[in-house]
Amino acid sequence: MAKVLVSDPIDQVGIDILSQVAQVDVQTSLTPEQLLQVIPNYDALMIRSGTRVTQAVIEAGTQLKVIGRAGVGVDNVDVPAATRKGIVVVNSPEGNTIAAAEHTLALMMSLSRYIPDANQSVKNNQWDRKSYTGVEVYKKTLGIIGLGKIGSHVAKVAQAMEMKILAYDPFLSSERAEQLGCRLVDLDILFSEADYITLHLPKTPETLHLINAETLSKMKPTARIVNCARGGIIDEPALAEALREGKIAGAALDVYETEPLAESPLRSLGREIILTPHLGASTEEAQTNVAIDVAEQIRDVLLGLPARSAVNIPGLRPDLLEKLKPYLQLAELLGNMVGQLAGGRIEALDVRLQGELATNESQPIVIAALKGLLSPALQERVNYVNAGIEAKERGIRVIETRDASARDYAGSIHLSATGPLGDRSVTGALLGAEEIRITDIDDFPVNVAPTRYMLITLHRDMPGIIGKIGSLLGSFNVNIASMQVGRKMVRGDAVMVLSIDDLLPEGILTEIVKVPGIRDAYVVDL
Repeated sequence: MAKVLVSDPIDQVGIDILSQVAQVDVQTSLTPEQLLQVIPNYDALMIRSGTRVTQAVIEAGTQLKVIGRAGVGVDNVDVPAATRKGIVVVNSPEGNTIAAAEHTLALMMSLSRYIPDANQSVKNNQWDRKSYTGVEVYKKTLGIIGLGKIGSHVAKVAQAMEMKILAYDPFLSSERAEQLGCRLVDLDILFSEADYITLHLPKTPETLHLINAETLSKMKPTARIVNCARGGIIDEPALAEALREGKIAGAALDVYETEPLAESPLRSLGREIILTPHLGASTEEAQTNVAIDVAEQIRDVLLGLPARSAVNIPGLRPDLLEKLKPYLQLAELLGNMVGQLAGGRIEALDVRLQGELATNESQPIVIAALKGLLSPALQERVNYVNAGIEAKERGIRVIETRDASARDYAGSIHLSATGPLGDRSVTGALLGAEEIRITDIDDFPVNVAPTRYMLITLHRDMPGIIGKIGSLLGSFNVNIASMQVGRKMVRGDAVMVLSIDDLLPEGILTEIVKVPGIRDAYVVDL
């Protein structure tokens, strides 16, 4: 019989499910050293946030088939190490959806009616009704930033309260937003028109301090903000100042840039702010749901069935995984790149497998391309299982084609995407076993090793262009690691790819497109 180790406190219902197919040992106080000693005896490991599953643990787990995290994030699991070992890693991406949405709504209502302070005043033997005159949410405008599963549920409930709903989600189509009863707008409109703003998006370099002094200044003095998503999306000192000066009416936070919340200007504020200690998923139902969800998946994997919420590559035999792994990495990188070139809200993605690759299993490669396409916006929310569903929900049409006649490389992947910036395409191949090369950008032949930051220009092939761009970048203290030009004909259109050491300073793209002969310029962050 298979053996499962449960190393963090889990709801009993999860243990009961695992007991159907395995011997379950619950040891919730193991040190890292003790975990290394016992893990070779187990086929599965079920954890929450307390246990860190390092590469050393994975290497020691010679019998491990599956690792289950009873929650959303898997930051405490070395997923790449598990994938290399053919171990499926599963989580529960939807187990706390209702809990987080309801906490958002509870904070919104509490903020509107000053419930925490009114409650405390009565407990202090006061009866001060005038000081706690609130406002109604009825007919007010709610701005939702991020229309994923949690944001969508907030929208559904808010509609029942007859709120007008604006939404911002750069990876969602207008048609899908309308189905959810929302009007898709840009951030400036949302900030200026919303009476309430709720955040439901991951923390990324793009969303870090999305709510800051500048964006706060665009809001109504009656606006109220709720954040149950991720700490760091709000610039907390800027928010505290805006509340003190009456630039906005209120805020309610469940998450913080540093947790637990230490010394903070937020603590000195009064009834205009509500602070809770990261309670978004802290309901009995949510803890039960994630335990059931993950326990069922562990059970299924032990029975040889696929997992429904794997965060790496589910259902692939280790030998097939080893064969396809470099192409999955290539497809994900190309998806990330073409999505940035096409401009965020993608309408369609065409995945073409070329050469020998055209005869291989295609679905994992298509899924990997979609994961790369969606990762800049969804971060850990998108994985190899839900990438297809997430793409469908965003109205992205996926087309798969094959071309076995392409012979430039043994096998290559061509992606073309349609987005706000037009139709864009990239092609990539492998040199040797795992060395990735970008071989084509918008039908211009290149041979580029991808780097973290790349500047791509479309320009006329004419003398002086390269020197002018190099001088301009040098004046902004930007170091160029490598440069390559791709062209179809002499003095025609051309593409230049510059690998640069750092992200471009703000405003430099505007200067680049002013250079005579430059038609457009893009920065890709991989």
